[in-house]
Amino acid sequence: MTSARDEILSNIRRSLGVTGQEAPRRTVVEDRLASRPRGVVPQRGQLDGAARVAMFKAQALAALASVAEVAGAAEAPAEIARYLREANLPATIRMGEDARLTALPWTTTALEVSRGPSDGRDLNGVSHANAGVAETGTLILTSGPDNPTTLNFLPDNHIVLVSARDIASDYESAWDALRVTFGAGHMPRVINMVTGPSRSGDIEQTLLLGAHGPRNLHVVIIGEA
Repeated sequence: MTSARDEILSNIRRSLGVTGQEAPRRTVVEDRLASRPRGVVPQRGQLDGAARVAMFKAQALAALASVAEVAGAAEAPAEIARYLREANLPATIRMGEDARLTALPWTTTALEVSRGPSDGRDLNGVSHANAGVAETGTLILTSGPDNPTTLNFLPDNHIVLVSARDIASDYESAWDALRVTFGAGHMPRVINMVTGPSRSGDIEQTLLLGAHGPRNLHVVIIGEA
């Protein structure tokens, strides 16, 4: 069965007098896919160290997320407990099997920790981002048992940890880091890019938070200590 896409491409090839199987044409395509040349990269995110983290924080805040910084990973549970307490939320969280999360000292807090995907009844989900993007304040979250995708969408409150060293200047650099982490041809099935809490302005152009996912996004930036 021929699809509309096949018919369109066939018509284009016919008008060009090619079949699509010519060796030089295939070589050009294969070389481009292998080299992954970059397009125009905005200058705004091309910062180093603390300045790059500061831009990420500013952009995340502008997108209506809340942001906290901790000196080291061991301080993250206390920060999460503080956030939930001050927001008058229950001290319960759900997370996946990410080794970076399971290694944290949760027992030093009063938090009740559940593990595994969310079934929609969890108020608070915790994930660890693989990367952040400074130019937009975006979090890059990959799918899998380490960080179930359900935690990105079902809980009302999403808490995401991201290491300062994993905050890239731009999207292109973040993709490069993902390829290094997972290897060529072994990327996760789903990669979510999250910028601020879920929102919609479709109804009478009124901003509504939590339209398609969490109402609140709290980002914890982990320093190098």
